Amino acid sequence: MFGAPWICRRCINTYLKPGRRRLLRFSSTKNNASFSPALLARARNMAIEHERLSTESSDTFDAKIAKRIGELKGVAEALREWESARKTQDELQKLLSDPTTEAELREFAIEDLAVTGEELDTLSRKLSTSLTPKHPFDDMPCLIEIRPGAGGGEAALFAGDLLRMYKSYCSRKNMRSSVLKYETADGDANASGESPLAEAVLEVDSPGAYGKLRSEAGVHRVQRVPATESKGRTHTSAVGVLVLPSLPTSSSDGQEIWEADLNDPNSDYYVNSTDVRTDVMRARGAGGQHVNTTDSAIRLTHIPTNTVVSMQDTRSQHKNREKAWQLLRSKLAQARREAREEEVVKLRRGVIGVAKMGRGDKIRTYNWGQQRVTDHRSGVSVHNLDDVMEGGDDLDKIIDSVKTWFGDREIEGMLAEEEAASTSK
Repeated sequence: MFGAPWICRRCINTYLKPGRRRLLRFSSTKNNASFSPALLARARNMAIEHERLSTESSDTFDAKIAKRIGELKGVAEALREWESARKTQDELQKLLSDPTTEAELREFAIEDLAVTGEELDTLSRKLSTSLTPKHPFDDMPCLIEIRPGAGGGEAALFAGDLLRMYKSYCSRKNMRSSVLKYETADGDANASGESPLAEAVLEVDSPGAYGKLRSEAGVHRVQRVPATESKGRTHTSAVGVLVLPSLPTSSSDGQEIWEADLNDPNSDYYVNSTDVRTDVMRARGAGGQHVNTTDSAIRLTHIPTNTVVSMQDTRSQHKNREKAWQLLRSKLAQARREAREEEVVKLRRGVIGVAKMGRGDKIRTYNWGQQRVTDHRSGVSVHNLDDVMEGGDDLDKIIDSVKTWFGDREIEGMLAEEEAASTSK
């Protein structure tokens, strides 16, 4: 008695779906493995470095080497998966190009080639993402500074709306946030006041907050009918948002590291105290027993850069001084980071256009009449403005789209650098 021959499940599915077989017969066998040779060379060099450092650190431990190995690990794994899929694709294409390949085996190869091509596209995106350089401040908390721009009182009201939006967003994402500074047009520092907002600083004291929210920096434009408009005309106003990295103070272990950074002249957060002028003055504003009677307000001026920071949020001069120094260090660290990037930014602008959006650029429009929010970098629009202003899922959608946009610009920037380096040789 003879046993039945074994048949794999894929073969059975193929035989049971003749329509699918007919479609696969006409599927494209085009190579989907297109990837920039320059980026591929960079990935292979990083993978070689990862293997070398892993071998060297097998016997001894070094914190800097371990950190570098962690940075290279993602690239090495993504490259390994990409090369495996590419090898599979090449083997399938050789099988299809062989005239002696049986018709039945050719159909199976076409099916596998279509699946492998889709997988290779996904792995190519993964490899590109792993090659994108990580921002040095990505893992840090952040400060969100909000100032009304053109538009008068309406701009001040919208600045308050944005402050509430970011507070709601942080609450929904379980990120600790607190208002570090809140000043109204009449100088009052009480966040519960009804006066139009003049300046606010929101501290998001959670690791990774800067990486998540740094794309919010820029000019936010609002188009709506003000409550005081009698003829129903739509007014356009603007609010400037600046996102700065912040020194974390909640972790005792992390505090030692940041203190070392404060004393390191090569650190972005190092500030020579002799370069800072401190002015103590009386708090200004509307009413209150301590206002205009105690010298609790602090103003710091960094003389080399003429950066000025003032703080009067609390009755304690010591606490105001501490907050002012924190804000000053964050501003100077951001400026130093941008100064180091300036040459690279010029190169990328010449090749791919403006890839860096600052405070002077309109990044987003909030249109009340159409219930629409449009980000002008990623081009994404959502028609659920109320959810965005409440810090909901649609705001997440916009932020994620901009993060992807930033990643694409970084990849184009790396290609521009590689091309510039190759032409200069």
